[in-house]
Amino acid sequence: MARYVILRIGQALLVLLAAFTLSFILLQAMPGDAVLIKFLNPEYGLSPEQIAELRASYAVGGPLLTQYVTTLTNFLQGDFGYSVQAGVPVSAQLAANVPDTLRLALFGFLAAIGLASLIAFLSSFTPFSWLRNLVQSLPSLFISIPVFWLGIMLIQIFSFRLKLVSVINPGPWESLVLPVLTLAVPISAPLAQILIRNLDEIQTRPFVSVARAKGASRGRVLWRHVARNAILPVLTIAGVLFGELIAGAVVTETVFGLNGIGGLTEKAVGNQDLAVLQAIVVISATAFVLINLLVDLAYPFLDPRLRSRKGATV
Repeated sequence: MARYVILRIGQALLVLLAAFTLSFILLQAMPGDAVLIKFLNPEYGLSPEQIAELRASYAVGGPLLTQYVTTLTNFLQGDFGYSVQAGVPVSAQLAANVPDTLRLALFGFLAAIGLASLIAFLSSFTPFSWLRNLVQSLPSLFISIPVFWLGIMLIQIFSFRLKLVSVINPGPWESLVLPVLTLAVPISAPLAQILIRNLDEIQTRPFVSVARAKGASRGRVLWRHVARNAILPVLTIAGVLFGELIAGAVVTETVFGLNGIGGLTEKAVGNQDLAVLQAIVVISATAFVLINLLVDLAYPFLDPRLRSRKGATV
């Protein structure tokens, strides 16, 4: 088991290094830079020599290998550099915006799990065939809806027409209702599809028939035998979907005008603020890797067969 944990942690570190390296190369390939975009403005009245000094102070324009090593070393020490456009440390910008994105992503993920579970259990256990067919068609519909279009339609329906949720000066929790729903709908679709397939398959397993033959109630068979075994494969896809969750949060924040990584990314792309973009990529990759690492490490505790198998290989 210890060997398995060390191996997975090593793989996670390699993925993070690869994400950092690839993002650094792609960002450096962008034409122009944030220093020129900001300080070439005639209003600043800076000479070419002064601009060159500014580029040097922001470590822009030097040898790529030197920039790479310097940036990587700084990141390992928790120093994400300075935002050229804002003139403040990138860490300060992240501290101000990341918590809002994490809150949106967390509630969106929980809502997606709840919605997927509702769809799956209605599909597998409802006695009405028409309702089963209707529910089974929902994941295909949900996954095909663009996030930005869904957010706009929810605003039109629930805010402007029904006037149930305010989008003008809403409260801290009211402002999350529509964004969370916008984020949850497309994420719930693949979770529901896998859960429906697993529930239908596990109900045909011999151990379910044996449990029923022993007199176990329908609810006990469902929760103790069927649901517990059906949810294990869902954990894997849930970890993979975290990357899509972050991407969806960025789009959702832009649609609803929320503070978070979405607005910060939009501004950084427009201004080619490479330090901010590099930090956002690394933070997102770290969150994605950590979620998948936790899922992999949790598997042996949820499935005793995996625990004994990995223990035998140590």
